[in-house]
Amino acid sequence: MTAGCSTGNNPAVAPTEDTSRFVTLTDIVPDAILDIRYYGTYNFIGTRIDGYEEPTALLTREAAEALKAVSDEVMKQGYRLKIFDAYRPQCSVDHFVRWATGITDTLTKSYFYPDIDKSILFEQEYIAGKSGHTRGSTVDLTLFDMATGKELDMGGTFDWFGAESSPDFCGNPDTGEYTADNRKSPKNRIITAEQFRNRLILRSAMLRHGFNPIDSEWWHFTLRDEPFPDTYFTFPVRQLNR
Repeated sequence: MTAGCSTGNNPAVAPTEDTSRFVTLTDIVPDAILDIRYYGTYNFIGTRIDGYEEPTALLTREAAEALKAVSDEVMKQGYRLKIFDAYRPQCSVDHFVRWATGITDTLTKSYFYPDIDKSILFEQEYIAGKSGHTRGSTVDLTLFDMATGKELDMGGTFDWFGAESSPDFCGNPDTGEYTADNRKSPKNRIITAEQFRNRLILRSAMLRHGFNPIDSEWWHFTLRDEPFPDTYFTFPVRQLNR
């Protein structure tokens, strides 16, 4: 097993290091912009995460090819895909769990979870011992507006722990109706109608090309027919051998 990416004694995973069905995302989607947050320090822990050896993105070939179709669609609308995270090794998830159990470490609270207490991160499922990312067909992303040279304004940051990150915050993502209903926000925060519509641009393209969303994060999608629904991989994030 690669040094620095051990799963320890985690009984919840049956790990494998087989990379044969994985690709480097930018080999398939060359227009994607990479902003791999867990390779750097701008993330909810505030340090580089175990298992991120290079600032690259890996996915199963099936997920990468589906994402290429998404990229082709949004490029016609003037956007590029910006990737925050893709495949995530199990040792990275274990790092998240260790951090979450250290209740006194609140270095990044004001940036990523100012409205909730760290002690409830497990209870509210912001942190868990297993992640869909580790199966290799899940991606966290946003849209980059080529006209402005900036990320499209989604009304919230990646990895914000709170109700404001939910796709149904202030609206109905299935009908596209904006309601401005912010009662779920502890501090009565709100997103605008334009920010809600921007989230829908990304969501609609991802759903059309075979990805499923989740209820808590507007940026998170998993390939509907993922090839490894029960396998949790352990190899580190770095360029694959060509």
